[in-house]
Amino acid sequence: MKKLVLPFTKGALQLKNHVVMAPMTRSRAISNVPNALMATYYKQRSGAGLIITEGTSPSPEGLGYPRIPGLFSEAQIDGWQAVTRGVHESGAKIFVQLMHTGRIAHIANLPEGYQPVGLSDIRATGEIYTDAAGLQEYSVPVALDAQGIVKAINDFVKAAQNAVRAGFDGVELHGANGYLLEQSLNPHINTRTDDYGGSIQNRSRLTLEIAQKIADAIGPQKVGVRISPYSTLSDMPAYEEADVHQTYAYLSGELNRLDIAYLHLSDNPLIPQKTHQAIRSAFSNTLIYCNGLTPQTAEAKLQAGSADLVAFARSFLANPDFMNRIEKKVPFNEVDYTTLYTPGAHGYTDYPVWDELTQLV
Repeated sequence: MKKLVLPFTKGALQLKNHVVMAPMTRSRAISNVPNALMATYYKQRSGAGLIITEGTSPSPEGLGYPRIPGLFSEAQIDGWQAVTRGVHESGAKIFVQLMHTGRIAHIANLPEGYQPVGLSDIRATGEIYTDAAGLQEYSVPVALDAQGIVKAINDFVKAAQNAVRAGFDGVELHGANGYLLEQSLNPHINTRTDDYGGSIQNRSRLTLEIAQKIADAIGPQKVGVRISPYSTLSDMPAYEEADVHQTYAYLSGELNRLDIAYLHLSDNPLIPQKTHQAIRSAFSNTLIYCNGLTPQTAEAKLQAGSADLVAFARSFLANPDFMNRIEKKVPFNEVDYTTLYTPGAHGYTDYPVWDELTQLV
């Protein structure tokens, strides 16, 4: 594990190792406000060179799931300050992932007076959990009009500025997993006929305008974007392979032109090699790979140069001392899937750490 544990420097990213803790929804933010339990959780895992937080909404309309945090109020900024302070004390960097769920939402999970919104008014197929009424069908989103698009963009920019106030080193735009920004890229979900729909350039416009305006507001080297080509998560209908390929090649090139800090690729077996190569060729700054990696396969990606950084999700979830376990080559804890999204410390901050003398503490 030579490269994984070595320091990483590229552009403005200066990290103590090549390992990223990937964003994971954990649903512990009571009333959508980060709290002391969350600060403990992130500090426990600050062996990573870079932590990317769970999806955090830039606006009340983006709070599609129960108990996910936001970054649009003073209380939320204050709550996040405790998180960033603890992570920085351990020498790690931390970006907040800005996630607007768009149509992947239920009105019961939003504050009173708000409704789910989307690029179009197409309801997602399936169900979502609500604290108020258990599983419910997704709500029908309200299609954003021209003023709604402007407001959504401004909400992202304001949240990025709030992130800087909260002590974050940068923000990651969640353009994956079927949420608002990926909804804008998909021609079966984005059926608009204005400047934000139709062609690849128009469907990419929302993501690129948000990235541009945030880069202008806080600096391009404090901006990352997560993408998931060919993914069908969250009822994302598949579309023509050539169109998908061209969409992400174009998007990567335009984000490179903005000189943002990184692209974070959520890998999956459906991505053809030519699309991997197109993204790598189009984007010259840091490329992070995530999904299904082991320490061994991650090291191989780093050595081959196909990734600059490697991200782990559930490995960090169940192993707060993941980096120590890699270096010591000791067994990993198993994930307790029953507590992924439940409130409280159980299955969150109580995973055991490895100790050489007592083996597990």
